[in-house]
Amino acid sequence: MMDGFLVLNKPLGKTSSDCVVFVRKRLPRGTAIGHGGTLDPMASGVLPVCVGAATRLFDYIIDKQKTYVAELHLGVVTDTQDATGAVLSEADVDVPEEAVRAVLPRFVGDILQTPPMYSAIKRGGKRLYELARRGESVEIAPRPCHVDDVRLTARLGKNRYQLEIDCGKGVYIRTLCNDIGAALGCGGHIAALTRTRAGVFALENALTLEDVEALGTEDLEKRLLPMDAAIAHLPAVHAAACHRAAARNGMPLRAQWLDAPAPDAAAVRVYVGEEFAGVGAPQADGSVRFRAMLLRAN
Repeated sequence: MMDGFLVLNKPLGKTSSDCVVFVRKRLPRGTAIGHGGTLDPMASGVLPVCVGAATRLFDYIIDKQKTYVAELHLGVVTDTQDATGAVLSEADVDVPEEAVRAVLPRFVGDILQTPPMYSAIKRGGKRLYELARRGESVEIAPRPCHVDDVRLTARLGKNRYQLEIDCGKGVYIRTLCNDIGAALGCGGHIAALTRTRAGVFALENALTLEDVEALGTEDLEKRLLPMDAAIAHLPAVHAAACHRAAARNGMPLRAQWLDAPAPDAAAVRVYVGEEFAGVGAPQADGSVRFRAMLLRAN
């Protein structure tokens, strides 16, 4: 069985699901697979793919910090907040670099964003983008989110700037560009987007679909990152190898089986002997109960 994480460089024009299907066809039949964090078709870059038992770790990697490189096009507002949408307004302006730099600090830290109509949020059982495509509009309440940093890294031409953004889950980068344009008084949209990092997954280590096509199953397996590499941010607990059978049967690891007291944490990496056993939750009595037990039968 193949277990681990594959880092893809998703190309423009492909959905995240398209990429998962492409990889699935090159894995042994019956191998579980999924992606860890959707990228829109108009975006490219890092797409973590969970393979085998790694699919059970999705919830522990999805919230990690991400880095994006975005092209901000000022003076043009679209209904999708990106370059694929219909133009709603245009302003004949030439926004200087100093003005853009001056407004960026407003969008760092805890901010409020109103998600776009063209998003996957559900309202009445329907995705907002489905309603938008039918010409319907609903009121959307602003949502709190956190942006760690926004940096202006290049001027690409008149009213076009390259931004680098660090953030976690729940931040809409196209809405960020739309709101920066609004703050500058001229409007704006996102013209291009690349995700360069998602947690431990980085663009420099990513495979293109052409790379995947050229690799055989055996070589593809060698490119998988170990399952625990993606959750290295979680503290670890260790038990002796003699407790493997109990762990394999899903039994909680007793406090006296651990080589040190379990930390005060919502989730921990669990190792039995030298083997990564899964993710557990420390209990009040000092034991650790498995949330995801990943040991395979010997």
